[in-house]
Amino acid sequence: MTTVAAYAAPAAKAPLERTTIERRAVGEHDVLIEIKFAGICHSDIHMATAGWGEAIFPMVPGHEIAGVVTEVGSGVTKFQVGDQAGVGCMVDSCRECEYCKAGEEQYCVKGNIGTYGAVGRDGEVTYGGYSTHVVVDQDFVVRIPEGLSLDVAAPLLCAGITTYSPLKHWNAGPGKKVAVLGMGGLGHMGVKIAHALGAEVTVLSQSLRKKDDGLKLGADHYYATSDPETFEKLRGSFDIILSTVSAPLDFAAYLSLLKTDGALVNVGAPEEPVSLNLFALLAGRKTLAGSMIGGIRETQEMLDFCAEHGIGAEIELIAASEINTAYERVLKSDVRYRFVIDTATI
Repeated sequence: MTTVAAYAAPAAKAPLERTTIERRAVGEHDVLIEIKFAGICHSDIHMATAGWGEAIFPMVPGHEIAGVVTEVGSGVTKFQVGDQAGVGCMVDSCRECEYCKAGEEQYCVKGNIGTYGAVGRDGEVTYGGYSTHVVVDQDFVVRIPEGLSLDVAAPLLCAGITTYSPLKHWNAGPGKKVAVLGMGGLGHMGVKIAHALGAEVTVLSQSLRKKDDGLKLGADHYYATSDPETFEKLRGSFDIILSTVSAPLDFAAYLSLLKTDGALVNVGAPEEPVSLNLFALLAGRKTLAGSMIGGIRETQEMLDFCAEHGIGAEIELIAASEINTAYERVLKSDVRYRFVIDTATI
């Protein structure tokens, strides 16, 4: 066991504070990563406030982890000391079910083990990336290509894969019209990735205040959803709408923007239940779907794709002492577009 510095929420809705946690000794198949940067995801706030239900405290959030390998176990074959490495939203799974064997560990039948706020197969609570070091089995660590800076790569481990996976699954590419709903931490990555995949990209945002940014990041069009004319003008336009917002939507209104056989894919997860009139789906054989992160293999594919296309997150680098202020700003949508903690300040 090794004692390391971290920032933790001692209880639900309590401010995060500096503390120490124990990391397990490096086992045969483990990799020790010195964390350099950790992204702040809206999920961290949902979890730290117990907004999605009961949670385990104290909690060290953080599942957008980028760093450098400083030690490997005797059985490790995938990494060497000095490699750039990342850890995303999960650190283990059953490895035996059909989904794990297919490389889709995020849909593990027994449930994947989250990078933080979960109980591992060893019975120990997992602690996330708001810390200086982490020990993870090599099978749940990904290589960050040398062409990607670690600070802008960190958010790819959640925001990047959460948008890349559904865009690939629903075949975003040349000839496809993709709308990205919401222009925040997830949305700005969705715009970059959909553009790099070759799709025609439209941003649907509450207002036009981020329009210049959206167009610069790769959007072809940008509309305000607060304008009722938007829904008239864009009716039946899109093959895919990727919803990145964590608030309840008027699903019927957004489904009306899809072409026949189009899909509205949710990657944002509101805390409240939502309602839907099913006629909005029946007219046009439309799909209302969800998608959750991606498997380890696909996460590596996404990182390689981003390196090839020069894609990183748009970040605001902060010191660990600013985490609580950053949470408040995320809730006000006051970030362009992802806060990243410089873990040297923990």
